[in-house]
This record gives sequence, C-alpha cells and structure tokens, in this order.
Amino acid sequence: MASRLPFSPVSPVHCRGRKLVQSFRCSAEKQTQSRDARKVGALSSSAWSSSNPIPSDRLVLEIKEKLEREHPNLPAGKNGRDDEDMILWFLKDRKFSVEDAVSKLTKAIKWRQDFGVSGLSEESVKSLYGTGKAYVHDFLDISGRPVLVVVASKHFPAKQDPGENKKLCVFLIEKALSKLPSGTEEMLVIIDLRGFDMENADVQFLKYLIDVFYYYYPKRLGQVLFVDAPFVFQPLWQLVKPLLKSYASLVRFCSTETVRKEYFTEETVPADFQ
Repeated sequence: MASRLPFSPVSPVHCRGRKLVQSFRCSAEKQTQSRDARKVGALSSSAWSSSNPIPSDRLVLEIKEKLEREHPNLPAGKNGRDDEDMILWFLKDRKFSVEDAVSKLTKAIKWRQDFGVSGLSEESVKSLYGTGKAYVHDFLDISGRPVLVVVASKHFPAKQDPGENKKLCVFLIEKALSKLPSGTEEMLVIIDLRGFDMENADVQFLKYLIDVFYYYYPKRLGQVLFVDAPFVFQPLWQLVKPLLKSYASLVRFCSTETVRKEYFTEETVPADFQ
C-alpha cells in the first residue's frame, strides 16, 4: 500500500500553508520595493556605488553651484570653479563624493591662483629649463602618453633655487598634460638616474613632487620609471618609498634598454636613451 501524505495537496491545511507562503512572498516583495524606494529617495551625491550610479552631470552642476555659493572669490574659466571638465575629474578622483570633491577642488584652484600656474611659460622658467635637467619629450610613448623626463644628475639642490625648481616642475607637468591625446588621461615620468650622486639627492623636492600630483593633478601619473639606479640611490629610495603610498605601485626600476625597447619605437625614443 502506498504511504499516505500527512495531508492532502488540497487539504485546508495545505491551502492555509500556501496562502501563508504567498502572503510572505508578497510582504517580502513589498518590503524590498519599499526599501528600494527609500534608497532612491535617500540616495545622495556623497554616496555612490557602481550598482547605483548617480548621473555625473547632475553632480557636476551641484558642485558648480556649491563652489559659486560658498567660494565666489575663486577664479572662473579654465581650471576654475566652473570648469566642468576639471570638476568631473576631481569628482571621479573622490569617488563621486561631492563634499570631498569640493574640498579638494577648492584647494587645487586656490593653489593654482596663488602659484600663478596660468602665468608660467618657458621664459619664466628659463634659468633652470636651459640646464636640461627636465623636459617634455617631443613624442608620446607606445601607450600614447606624454612623457616627462627628469635627468637627476643635473639637479643640484644646494645650488639651485627651490622656488625655481617648483616652477619648472609645474610648468613641465602642465606642458605634458597639454599634449594628452583624446582618450588618454595619464602621463609617463622617466627619472634618469645615470650619474646620480648624493649631491643630487633631494628628499624634500621629491616629497613636493608627490604632493603636487596627489593634491593638484590626481590620477594623472600613469607610471614612473627609475632608470639605471646606482647603488648610492638605495638609501634615498628607502626614505622616499613610504611617502609614495599608493603611488609606489606605479614605480618601476628598469634599464635604459628597457626604456628603449618597451616604451618607444626606434623613431620616437628620446635621444638620451638611444
């Protein structure tokens, strides 16, 4: 004899059980819908996730209005408080947090104004530019990035004015970024360490360079190559590495041959690395 079920599929007990399940499902769906509705209603520009992206144009407008309202004395125009490209860039850097983006943007725009970035020119930095200690290469690397080359053996912190060094640094970063092709966002920095000696060591300037990229040119540094580092550079590297923090992952120690073969074509390699 076939075993009997404890209750019939159509028994009152089963019907009540099915109704309870349906009721539970309905209640759960309503709770989910209600929760989702609350999320949408409470979704703010300071809380962003990849699953619930907020339209960036709305956030850009919000930041523009906030900067105009709270910081009306900041300059407008290119690289100013109403520069939508700049606002969007800092917004992405701060993971779409309006408050964080405004804070970092305000400092960056104020710094540009105080430093006189827009007034920098080859003429204004000619005293150090002429030494060949740093330059922007005429060609892009094989990844399509502008290239800033620093010749460490020509840097003499005891003899060269720190303020002039900073001006040259910012001028060359601006020049490199002006060469960014459409769709490219980062630059390559090559630090040529051939001939480096302790008289060329300058921890303070390296710290300044790191701060400039982090605070004022975020996410513009694609990679940093330390080329043919001599043994004497090791102590300096141990001091600098902790300052780099997340930028440390962008550093690569390599040879001149690596630069020549992996980053350029025969036609585009810098003369110093041919």
